[in-house]
Amino acid sequence: MSCKRIDNGLETVVKLEGTLDDLTVPEFKTLVDQLVAEHRRDIILDTSSMRQIESEGVGVIVSLVKQVRADGGQVRVIGLRDGPRAIFRLLRLDRMFPV
Repeated sequence: MSCKRIDNGLETVVKLEGTLDDLTVPEFKTLVDQLVAEHRRDIILDTSSMRQIESEGVGVIVSLVKQVRADGGQVRVIGLRDGPRAIFRLLRLDRMFPV
């Protein structure tokens, strides 16, 4: 998995590629911690190239959403497809934030 951060003014796009699982979550968690510490309030997670997500990855995304909302911001998820989309629907995360 790789995650690429693109800052565009006040908006930050995080492009996730590959599989977000217990082996790759630490890298993503480090990026999430940086975003929260910098008080980034408009975050877009681009999951169009993400093939799979496991519970650890879902947990980090939910944590990001809660922390950003507490700081007055929003997190949006774009490009969900296949397995990751099914997981988000199963867990009803599509109701938690814009997908």
